[in-house]
Amino acid sequence: QVLAVESGGGVVQAGGSLRLSCAASGFNLDNYGIGWFRQAPGKEREGASCISSTDSSTWHSASVRGRFTISEDKVQNMIYLQMNALKDEDTAVYYCAATDETGAPVVIPHCGATRNYQHWGQGTQVTVSS
Repeated sequence: QVLAVESGGGVVQAGGSLRLSCAASGFNLDNYGIGWFRQAPGKEREGASCISSTDSSTWHSASVRGRFTISEDKVQNMIYLQMNALKDEDTAVYYCAATDETGAPVVIPHCGATRNYQHWGQGTQVTVSS
């Protein structure tokens, strides 16, 4: 069974930091690209950060670039999202999603295309208070 389970969300003051974790099971990060998405109330789900399975190259949306960092530990099958300098507008439910990149890259440059991802976690709430 393919599972992606997020953790690490919570309430943080503006300017603070959080690190989200995504535990992957049932699939191998050598073949699956990972995206971190977020969805704020009343808004569409948007891609924030992605990491490719082929060469671990990363992509970050303009709204988080320079503040968020995606990384992975292929031994532990874990993916992380380090979020610094958090702003009110970062408040959202954050989702980890996986896509099969066997044979062809997907997440770079199509990070934010939700239709490309086959497996989704249940989400973790991040609330930034000012």
